[in-house]
Amino acid sequence: MKRTRLLNSELSYAISQVGHTASITLCDAGLPIPTGVKRIDLAIENGYPSFIRTLDALLSEMMVEEIVVASEIHQKNPEIFRAMVEVFEKYAMKPVVTEVSHEQFKQLTRESEAIVRTGECTPYANVILKSGVVF
Repeated sequence: MKRTRLLNSELSYAISQVGHTASITLCDAGLPIPTGVKRIDLAIENGYPSFIRTLDALLSEMMVEEIVVASEIHQKNPEIFRAMVEVFEKYAMKPVVTEVSHEQFKQLTRESEAIVRTGECTPYANVILKSGVVF
């Protein structure tokens, strides 16, 4: 059995396959997932697992150099954005933050290696994580 924190084998495998600048999208329960992109569905019920808890577990194994968020997050869900920043700080990561419209965000998810769906049911709780390198 794995000793590291992240136990979901499908998610751990997806992270291990991501190269520099490739991306994984972490999303709420409502974000449309494009056909052809690997879907890792963790959603069990409303709010479980939460977006932030899942992000925290994911960052325990993934180095991130850039994130993409919908600019609407600041108006519609500033609490999630603040919590997201705190989780990155916990891992001493200061990724570049790129903001796009929600419509552009949905288009960019098509380029993700995988999309991880949480049980989060608050608006705009979505982020594209672009992989960094550990050296």
